[in-house]
Amino acid sequence: MAEPLSESQQQHWRTFIEGSWALHTTLEDELRAATGLSMNDYHVLVALAEAPGRRIRMGELANRLVLSPSRVTYQISSMIKRGLVDKESCPDDKRGFEAVLTERGLTALREAAPAHLETVRRSFIDHLDDEELAVIGRAFAKIRQS
Repeated sequence: MAEPLSESQQQHWRTFIEGSWALHTTLEDELRAATGLSMNDYHVLVALAEAPGRRIRMGELANRLVLSPSRVTYQISSMIKRGLVDKESCPDDKRGFEAVLTERGLTALREAAPAHLETVRRSFIDHLDDEELAVIGRAFAKIRQS
């Protein structure tokens, strides 16, 4: 059985959970209201826009976004219906598939980015100084790698 958390550890853990849920809810609600995109939509669009050739293998996309393969398949299917992405066979491996950013998806990302950036700044970045941001970055890099 795991060792119980100290009072301080428990307090920090709960503050993290409640704060991160509140932040995610704000980001999701404001992005959807301003653009019609979900946070998952936005993250897929960003990942594809940053990828060489604006395409990523489905498994790699799932890993990058920390989604199960079935969840990323569902997400991409939803985005295909809206014309934001396509799904194509991998040129070097016909058994695999890649998600590919469409021009409509790139336009949606470009239009959504300013409103999303404003929410990110107002709800997160502007509350922290550079040192605090660096600590958060290092801490979550450790957690992501574990």
